[in-house]
Amino acid sequence: MAIVKVIEVIASSDSSFDDAIRSAVKEVSATVKNIDSVYVKDFKVHVKDGEITSYGAICKVSFRVDRSETH
Repeated sequence: MAIVKVIEVIASSDSSFDDAIRSAVKEVSATVKNIDSVYVKDFKVHVKDGEITSYGAICKVSFRVDRSETH
């Protein structure tokens, strides 16, 4: 039986939602192995003086637990 864990991360970018999501995957990949999928839970933008200043994505990252590494 496979075990899958899910963590929630918030990522941001000055240029786009796509870049924010890619940033989330890159950062999580630095410390988590076996990433299977990313569910984008929500989007948000920060606004200043009527202009978008940054894009944010709240992501749920799913990854398989490798049981051979826990023993």
